Amino acid sequence: MHRFRSSLLSHHRCLHSLQNAGPLCSHLKSRSVIRFSGPDTIKFLQGLLSNDVRRFGEPPREENSPIPTPNVASVVVPPMYAALLTPQGRFLYDLFLYRPPRPEEKLDRTGSGPGNGSGGSGGSVEILADVDNSISDELLATLKKYRLRSKVDIGNVAEDFSCWQRYGRDLSGKTPTVEEPEADSVGWGGGVDSAGKSASHSSDVGWQWFKDPRLDCLGFRGIFPSGTMPPLVESDKETDEENYLMWRLEKGIAEGSTEIPKGEAIPLEYNFAGLNAISFDKGCYVGQELIARTHHTGVIRKRLLPLKFLDNNGKGSLPPSGFNEVNYLTTTQLTHFVISEVEGKVTPGSEVIKTASGKKLGSVTTALGFRGMGVLRLDDAFKDTLTIQGQEDIKVMAIRPDWWPAEWFQDQQNTAVA
Repeated sequence: MHRFRSSLLSHHRCLHSLQNAGPLCSHLKSRSVIRFSGPDTIKFLQGLLSNDVRRFGEPPREENSPIPTPNVASVVVPPMYAALLTPQGRFLYDLFLYRPPRPEEKLDRTGSGPGNGSGGSGGSVEILADVDNSISDELLATLKKYRLRSKVDIGNVAEDFSCWQRYGRDLSGKTPTVEEPEADSVGWGGGVDSAGKSASHSSDVGWQWFKDPRLDCLGFRGIFPSGTMPPLVESDKETDEENYLMWRLEKGIAEGSTEIPKGEAIPLEYNFAGLNAISFDKGCYVGQELIARTHHTGVIRKRLLPLKFLDNNGKGSLPPSGFNEVNYLTTTQLTHFVISEVEGKVTPGSEVIKTASGKKLGSVTTALGFRGMGVLRLDDAFKDTLTIQGQEDIKVMAIRPDWWPAEWFQDQQNTAVA
């Protein structure tokens, strides 16, 4: 079997391959891991982050394993996506939080009793966080400034752990225990997975895949010991992280402080509410006031959107005016059109304008080949011809993601009427 190669002839062929490929897996070298531990861990994170971290301190739910599995937790706490904001409510850092199973929550290697350390946690909690590698040192320094007298240790464990993503057409929307039973555990379930068995024996913690806490269409995410291959990763399906970026670009999902401007981005404009990164019911946290006020009283007039960059030489054609009564294209509908695509001519920071009037609607935040993302005004993004300022030969197509809640589009219609 030929090895899947990330260096495809073009990003168009790359995207076509991703859309038709089965499960793929990428080692996320752009991400790093930090560890929180100590009796005040939950309280400390609860006062800082946008999501409700108290769930990590509650009794975990029972996991429906086919058979008791040594070294794998019989109970599981799903991961959580959250953000650390400025006091003014602007984005700083995103974090994927994991609570590793405690020894008493796993069977020992014989499978006949609880693991070592049962009952010895003393109220202490350990949390691992998957964070942007480019700002990990800065994030650590920021967290330590907030620590004050809290009894929580914060450390960089990037050398010990690696972050991975498992994604692709065959994983979108699946649940791990029903349709993808082996993806929910590194243990020995209905079928024996050699890589999973090896990974299970490599550490005193049962490392496993989890459904991505943001959206089902993103597949599975996990933290695994460095130097080991995660379970269920077929050698021919491991691919470069750039393909994971392309998968996210198609869906309009930004990740990390490189794609989400640090100190500038408003989380609700980057769709954090739809990505399960914000709790509107928890108590106070840093930056909460702007988030709560915007959510309860305001309309989100701009949002992060998937973009496609098109040639204007007449070889292709945009959808005809009036194609859709509500003036938007879903990802599925987009595939029905023959479009001449532009690769590598648009860069982050490029301004998107209305072709007719020159009115600025927003800017490109991320670009790869003919795909990108940008924060645009919703009242004009879907109904006017758009272009890149200074590059009028390049047209921009804004795409409404399939995963968007219906009320977001309703908000856009209301804004346009107003």
